[in-house]
Amino acid sequence: TGWFTPVHVRSDASDRLRSLISARERLIRLRIDLEGYVRGALKTFGIRMTAVTRGRQRQAFRDQLAAAGETDPVLRVVADSFITTHATLCKAAAELDAIIQKQAARHPVAKRLMTIPGVGPVVALSFVALIDDPDRFRRTSDVGAFLGLTPRRHQSGEMDWSGRISKCGDRAMRGLLVQAASCVLRQIGRFSALKSWAV
Repeated sequence: TGWFTPVHVRSDASDRLRSLISARERLIRLRIDLEGYVRGALKTFGIRMTAVTRGRQRQAFRDQLAAAGETDPVLRVVADSFITTHATLCKAAAELDAIIQKQAARHPVAKRLMTIPGVGPVVALSFVALIDDPDRFRRTSDVGAFLGLTPRRHQSGEMDWSGRISKCGDRAMRGLLVQAASCVLRQIGRFSALKSWAV
């Protein structure tokens, strides 16, 4: 009847990629939640732990937790269980990271996307999995609208204004693209046409 717009059904390969990336994200969130809880609990006893920003500091976090456990028998029980859990989460997330990097290195489109400054394996594979079939977009500008990155328009009579972005698409992908863009602007020092345009 022409009343309904056809909906694209993602391929099994895209769903597998998305599952892999979301599993990695879930493990990282669990690790961050655990670190935040431990830091808050120990602060009650006057123990301040250093922030965890890089891989090497995660072992230092466990070392600090073990040292805090030496000060109190109850903290010792808590530290023993959380140290094991934290180490398991870190190991599982690192294993998924390695799998994602291998997948990105083998995927021809992801390899091309990773030549863009600020785009790594996670962003590239997430984009590939979300788009799935590029032929379903008539114009390249339709991809921006699909991701919710185009401004909202309000038109009524003589009124016509553009507002904030519509945020209609995939929220996680928009977050990854914003991270990639901020990386281009703030962290990458070398000049590129993309950075010049962004600035």
